[in-house]
Amino acid sequence: MLNKGWESARVLRRALILRQLERGQTAGQVASQVGVASKTVRAIARRYEEEGLESALYEKPRPGQQRRLDAGQSQRIIALVCGPPPAGQARWSVRLIAQEAVKRKLVAEVGRETIRILLRTHDLKPWREKNVVRGGTG
Repeated sequence: MLNKGWESARVLRRALILRQLERGQTAGQVASQVGVASKTVRAIARRYEEEGLESALYEKPRPGQQRRLDAGQSQRIIALVCGPPPAGQARWSVRLIAQEAVKRKLVAEVGRETIRILLRTHDLKPWREKNVVRGGTG
């Protein structure tokens, strides 16, 4: 693993720490050579002893936060954005989308950042275009 270098830098650093500990170096010596705190070296060594090599090298997946919008809510908001903006508005803004989604009871509450991320993932930029109908040529 240390020779090939196909792993992430964190995994390679942990492997290097374990190898140096196995050679008999103290946690302080390893920490100064690798460039981490000695507390980190001791934590990796403890994980290796208690849970094995796999746990010492790789992190457990983190649960993360729950999604604010489910698939149905996201689709309804995207459909809202694809339609014309409310009367008196030339184009959609992120703030206006959030207000309209709550007003039309598509969601109980939603923040501007959630809307911004939703639009970014669908590559939508409704604030750049006016929703106007152009007449045909001829």
